[in-house]
Amino acid sequence: MTDQNRQDLDSFLIEEEPYYLGMGDEIKMFEAAYDARLPVMLKGPTGCGKTRFVEYMSYHLKRPLITVACHEDMFASDLLGRFLLQADETVWIDGPLTRAVRMGAICYLDEVVEARKDTTVVIHPLADTRRRLSIDKKGEILQAHPDFMMVISYNPGYQSVLKDLKQSTRQRFISLEFDYPEAQKEAEIVSHEGEIDMETATRLVSLAGKIRNIREHGLTEGASTRLLIYAAQMIRRGIPVHKACGSAICLPLTDDVRLQETLNELIEDIF
Repeated sequence: MTDQNRQDLDSFLIEEEPYYLGMGDEIKMFEAAYDARLPVMLKGPTGCGKTRFVEYMSYHLKRPLITVACHEDMFASDLLGRFLLQADETVWIDGPLTRAVRMGAICYLDEVVEARKDTTVVIHPLADTRRRLSIDKKGEILQAHPDFMMVISYNPGYQSVLKDLKQSTRQRFISLEFDYPEAQKEAEIVSHEGEIDMETATRLVSLAGKIRNIREHGLTEGASTRLLIYAAQMIRRGIPVHKACGSAICLPLTDDVRLQETLNELIEDIF
């Protein structure tokens, strides 16, 4: 490995251990998948810890992590790379997926269904026994580094029929299902990450539980663990509880005035 390649690899290593509480056997399952070099699909609601889990496993396995936030305007070239003009010459610049394949990183495609369907097709040869990446613009076929691993995530409860994974993509991955943590563990997470006392964290989790139970009344998503941590961080900095919860939890969830009133009543009940 050249000094440049070593420098590139080191720049994607996670130096400090991310805080993560195991919810079941997901750590053991991921370790087994990595050992077999199997691609992994993480399924679960927004803000339940999927990305933090990947970061934790990257640190745990001592592998570099390259994360791509997928979106509807993302083209295959955004993953693979493109030719750019530099100093009067055309130079090829690797995209994040190509870089991960070369260096043996974990490549994490977050919310993969948001990407264009013709874009996700490029990962198919990487997510089966071939473990190859075709770069048509260069006429090059890359064999993945032995340590390369593909990880994708998506939120099945949020997707419409038009934004769902094709079976041809799904059946290339093993799947790990995520959900919001059980109340005690979620309170520990909120207390640790939000740096607040357990009593307040427990009340925030209780609020989230009630909000998640009224999803059928019009909420697209329940209150995520991430939003609870945001509220905790606001409270810790002196923002009154009701305003912190309103700003960090209620307003991001909905613009509906009636739903806002319902959520505010829940805050009143719990605090």
